[in-house]
Amino acid sequence: MKKFKAAVAQLASLPADAPGSAKKAVASIYEAAGKGAKLIVFPEAFLGGYPKGASFGAPVGMRKPEGREAFRIYHDHAIDLDGDEVRLIAEATAQTGIFVVIGCIERDGGTLYCTALFFDGDQGLIGKHRKLMPTGAERLIWGFGDGATMPVFETTLGRIGAVICWENYMPMLRMHMYSQGISLYCAPTADDRDTWIPTMQHIALEGRCFVLTACQYITRGAFPNSHESALGDDPKTVMMRGGSAIIDPMGQLLVTPDFAGEAILYADIDMDAIVRGKFDFDVSGHYARPDIFQLSVDVRSKRPVTTISDDSE
Repeated sequence: MKKFKAAVAQLASLPADAPGSAKKAVASIYEAAGKGAKLIVFPEAFLGGYPKGASFGAPVGMRKPEGREAFRIYHDHAIDLDGDEVRLIAEATAQTGIFVVIGCIERDGGTLYCTALFFDGDQGLIGKHRKLMPTGAERLIWGFGDGATMPVFETTLGRIGAVICWENYMPMLRMHMYSQGISLYCAPTADDRDTWIPTMQHIALEGRCFVLTACQYITRGAFPNSHESALGDDPKTVMMRGGSAIIDPMGQLLVTPDFAGEAILYADIDMDAIVRGKFDFDVSGHYARPDIFQLSVDVRSKRPVTTISDDSE
């Protein structure tokens, strides 16, 4: 499909209510599809919640009991990939035919992962990307992804992949995505700073791809009263201020960052712009220098326990 409409969902999740967040996502999917969108990108951790301002009671060398309880609650609010939240979104994509990229907190045993899920129309959930490198204190509460979940999917819209929040500052990860021919580069994030959009513009120019970045607009009032917040407890306090955008392959803003509140933002995509851009710059093609620089990427799954059995017994 050469031309189509895409959307980014600058919405607040319900941090303590993953099913409620899924229902809100479903309503937004139907709304975006009703306005002609073929692709919609949701923010980081939309299902399961981004615990902005929480420390989980973990000074260096200590883990406080209240921090362990906070993690237990957060673990309860995460989702299983065979759960109702995924089912609801899959049903919505099947009904609308829309492609969805949505951030979640994925529960896998005792470990949580910050994950992006990919839904393709009636195919439902087709894959995931686990954040490779949680940032700062995120490393306390989220596990690390491995090279097995860095996909780019061939779709009728183009080649779609996702890089989450500050993973976008990892040059080698970006190069791997470019080498897979990514054309619709999705960047779910929790970064609402002024410096984020220039980063996204750089990536659009570097990869000669469309970049769709989605961040929540969420206030303290969306969190339960028990949520520990370094930003205070005034319900009106803005915890993340949005700033979602869609950027073309020449770094131009198709959707100007919005900091006013919740919104679904739309832009018209012309896929021919990608090839026009690569006329003079294809970072993993004619502008590469493999005689000098080469990148080796290990895409094997790294399991902590492997069981070996003797089938002859």
